[in-house]
Amino acid sequence: MDLPAGHPPLARSTLDRAAHRRTDPGWLADAWQRARVLMVDGGRTLVGSAGDKPELVLFGPDAARDSGPGGRFFLGVEPDGVPVFAVDAPLPELVGTRPASLREVGHLLSDRDAGLFTTAVALANWHARHPYSSLTGLSTVAGDAGWSRRDEAGNQLWPRTDPAMIVLVHDGVSGPGGRCLLGNNAAWRSERALRRYSCLAGYVEPGESAEDAVVREVTEEVGLVPQHIRYVASQAWPFPGSLMLGFFALADPEQPIRLDAAEIAHAGWFDRREIAAVLAGEAVEVGDGLRLGLPPPSSIALFLIRSWLENAR
Repeated sequence: MDLPAGHPPLARSTLDRAAHRRTDPGWLADAWQRARVLMVDGGRTLVGSAGDKPELVLFGPDAARDSGPGGRFFLGVEPDGVPVFAVDAPLPELVGTRPASLREVGHLLSDRDAGLFTTAVALANWHARHPYSSLTGLSTVAGDAGWSRRDEAGNQLWPRTDPAMIVLVHDGVSGPGGRCLLGNNAAWRSERALRRYSCLAGYVEPGESAEDAVVREVTEEVGLVPQHIRYVASQAWPFPGSLMLGFFALADPEQPIRLDAAEIAHAGWFDRREIAAVLAGEAVEVGDGLRLGLPPPSSIALFLIRSWLENAR
């Protein structure tokens, strides 16, 4: 099976991060005076619309307020040369706009807006979780235009991203009868008569490669040993701070599934006809009076599922 075209929904950006500017106070002070500013609050920002597509609402520096633990975050420079900052601050009420989260609208945004929003949320979440140094226990303040924190003793901390693998296990069969393996996490609740199924996923452990994590997690969660593991793509998942590394892998559907009940409540094989039906808004029964639900559209999980579905050779 060929690798998919395109990018996962939160792996898109048009911004030059201009990292060399983060330690230049004079340039940053001047840049702030002519900047576009994105406000984020609790993972949400204001969006307007252009036709049927949401658009981020950006402000001038006079309208933006510093109130969060990170202050201003310098995100980078746009292709037109205008610098962009984010601030963690309460969202104002503006006619024609609404607050929205990255999960809600990330897949609908332009490449430019998806990159800005994803980076801003990731930084805001990191600052909110690190008011104290894990090295000394001392309180910290933001530095390097929002790309570090320093404690009272001068120790510096940088944003951390936790690597996690996510894999679509399938049977390698082409055509509509080909099947993929999806699981329902034990922590998920059924809503609106849906039982949500997704790709198997887990954090990469210390001293472990991403590919080894795929084998370990699939074996632990469903009792199958995946083969022919292939990297597909990655995207940030800043809830609160992961990098999702996406893979395809093969397994034999004739082998018994053995669930780790602490992790996976249900798992099963679904063919392309069933997946296509759900994506078309049709009902596919999964037992207990529930219908099959799929991952949210901003996730790399749905990107992997769609890629497998479309690549039916």
